[in-house]
Amino acid sequence: MYKKLFVFFVVFMNCIAVKAEVLSLDDALRETYTYCVGIDDALYDMKVKAGINTAITGVGTGLGIGATAAGIAKTETDKLLDQKYQQLIEISYEYKGEDPSEEQKQQWLKAFNESLQNETWGQNADSEQNQTSQEIQRLTQKSKSLGNWRTGLLAGTTATNIAGAAIAGTNKVNQTLEEQIKNCVASVKKLRDSIIQAKFNNEDITEANEIELACRDFEYINIEKINNRATGSMVSSIVGGTTGVVGTITSAVANSNNIRNDDTEQGKQKEKALNTTSNVLAAGSTVATATATVFNAIQIKAIKEASEIAEKCTGALR
Repeated sequence: MYKKLFVFFVVFMNCIAVKAEVLSLDDALRETYTYCVGIDDALYDMKVKAGINTAITGVGTGLGIGATAAGIAKTETDKLLDQKYQQLIEISYEYKGEDPSEEQKQQWLKAFNESLQNETWGQNADSEQNQTSQEIQRLTQKSKSLGNWRTGLLAGTTATNIAGAAIAGTNKVNQTLEEQIKNCVASVKKLRDSIIQAKFNNEDITEANEIELACRDFEYINIEKINNRATGSMVSSIVGGTTGVVGTITSAVANSNNIRNDDTEQGKQKEKALNTTSNVLAAGSTVATATATVFNAIQIKAIKEASEIAEKCTGALR
């Protein structure tokens, strides 16, 4: 008998202790308002920044695609240009009845390019030679233009990646906002307990029920998901920016007169290697920038889901 009374007494005292921790309905509502209002504004700002970053990296992706396309077109133009050079050499030596060595070809190319610069070519050339020469000049100009386009577009995508990395690095749920969200979740749980108590006290719980219902989903906000997307975007933009910087420099060097006018076999191989590297770097930068764009788009979705919860709660509290 005494044992049963003791158990009853312990349970009863625990209930009193629990009841003592329950806030009054007004205090619980006040606490919920304090911690939950304002979260929607912070999340809205993050959503705007993520949208801006998506647009920036989207532009960067387009520029990267353009740089890659320009680089591929330049490679094809350079191949055709080499063929025209060889054709002109063959035409020129055919009249002499000679089969030129590689060294003679290089010397001829050097003399030919110098004569073009001095505008002395064509004085002793026939129509076929002149036609091929004009085609070489046209393709040379096209190759230079494509090289300049590649360099410029790579510089553009590099700039967008630098901007994207800066935005993504700061577009996270910071410690202050995270703490506020946690406090909001805790206050809504307290409000739920207060509603139960108020119901026993025959108090009007209509408004409190509406607020609890509107704010209860705060506990499902995935902060880690939002921040991980921001980190992914930042890392991708850094990779795209770094690759873009190297690609821009490489492209500029490959398209410089010092490299282009080196008619030795070693010089030609160096030019091809630089152009190939530029194209690879342009493609790599484009892929990284596109990845950052995807991360930004996914982050927007995660922020939007959280923002909708916050807006719904704030609307009920106001």
